[in-house]
Amino acid sequence: MQASRARLFKEYKEVQREKTADPDIQLVCDDSNIFKWTALIKGPSETPYEGGVFQLAFAVPEQYPLQPPQVRFLTKIFHPNVHFKTGEICLDILKNAWSPAWTLQSVCRAIIALMAHPEPDSPLNCDSGNLLRSGDVRGFQSMAKMYTRLAAMPKKG
Repeated sequence: MQASRARLFKEYKEVQREKTADPDIQLVCDDSNIFKWTALIKGPSETPYEGGVFQLAFAVPEQYPLQPPQVRFLTKIFHPNVHFKTGEICLDILKNAWSPAWTLQSVCRAIIALMAHPEPDSPLNCDSGNLLRSGDVRGFQSMAKMYTRLAAMPKKG
């Protein structure tokens, strides 16, 4: 557990030092628990998520970095690789392809890349995956844009 605390503290210092280096990601450590983090990520441009800001919750295990963090969307998102109700993310690096070389920041980057390039063949959201697999890209994009507007964009007024 001491090694994981040291690693997380190092990542915390990196995040503080590089706050302006990656404007698409804002990682924040819980004040009272270094194993709980949240992130705000910007939806990638030229995707239905563009203009949205999505909140992620990180639960970091005591075996980190030997085991991956558990990450889920707190913001509702219509995406084939994200469970609509729980926010669980289907991403290989959070499961069997994890490496201790990954950091919480690089996990955020991988999630942004997944948002831009969905994998409809391993869906957690079958409705979303089925739209893409059947070739209805327009239908998928309009649903994803609608949920981005409803859940991930600041309310006006």
